[in-house]
Amino acid sequence: MTTILETLNERRKAGRKSLSVLIDPDKIEDVSSLTKLIQIANESYVDFFFVGGSLITNSNLSKIIQSLKSGSDIPVVLFPGSNMHIDLNADGILFLSLISGRNPDLLIGQHVVAAPILKNSRIEVLPTGYMLINSENTSSVSYMSNTNPIPSDKEAVAACTAMAGEMLGLKLIYMDAGSGAKQHIPAKVISKVRKAINAPLIIGGGINTTQKAKEALTAGADVIVIGNAAEKNPNLLIEVSEIIYDFNKVLDVH
Repeated sequence: MTTILETLNERRKAGRKSLSVLIDPDKIEDVSSLTKLIQIANESYVDFFFVGGSLITNSNLSKIIQSLKSGSDIPVVLFPGSNMHIDLNADGILFLSLISGRNPDLLIGQHVVAAPILKNSRIEVLPTGYMLINSENTSSVSYMSNTNPIPSDKEAVAACTAMAGEMLGLKLIYMDAGSGAKQHIPAKVISKVRKAINAPLIIGGGINTTQKAKEALTAGADVIVIGNAAEKNPNLLIEVSEIIYDFNKVLDVH
C-alpha cells in the first residue's frame, strides 16, 4: 500500500497539486456538525484532512478522527500543537519541527516525549519542517510557540531555512501564516522556497479566496491547506478543488 509520504512525493514529481482541509478541534463544538464538511470533501477533490491546533481545550480529538474515518476514505493526518495532541487512530502525523523559530522544545523537545509512543504504533510519521511566516497580527501558533515568525519580505531567509530543514532530513516543508491570518503567504516567498528545495511544499494560513489559492498553487505550493475559511464557507472547498482539478487536468492532457 502506498504511504502518505510516497503519495506526496509522487504527486510532487508529477507536478500534481493537492488540497487539505484543516480541522481545529477547538472550533468544533458538536462533532455532528462535521457531516456537511465531510460530504463536501468527499464530493470534491480533497486529498487530506489535517486535524489539530495550537491549543486544544476540547476533549473531542478522538471523536473528530473517528467521525472523519467513518464518513470518508480521505487520509486523516494529525497536525499537533504538542505531544498531548496525539491519537493513534489517525493515518499519519505531521512530526513538526518548528525550524523558523529557536524554541528548543518545538525543535526537538516535544518530539522526544512523543517518539516512543509513535514508534510502537501503526501511524505514519511524516518528518516536517514547520515555518511560520509573518502576518499582520500575532497568530495563535506564534504566541503559543513563543517564537518570532520569518518576516514576509525576507524571501531569502525563508528559502535558506527550508533548505536547511531539507538537508537535516525533513521530508516535508510546511509554511504557515497562522490560523485565521488576514494576510496569506506572498507568492514571492512561496516561489523562492519552491526553487530552493525538492521536498513537497505545504502552504497554509489566510487562504480564504479562490484567488489566493490560485496564487499559492501557481507560485509552487504542492499542497494548500484551508482551515478557518472552510468552516465559515464550506463551498470554498468546492471552488478551490475545481481550481486544483484544472491544474492537474492540464498535466493529464499533456
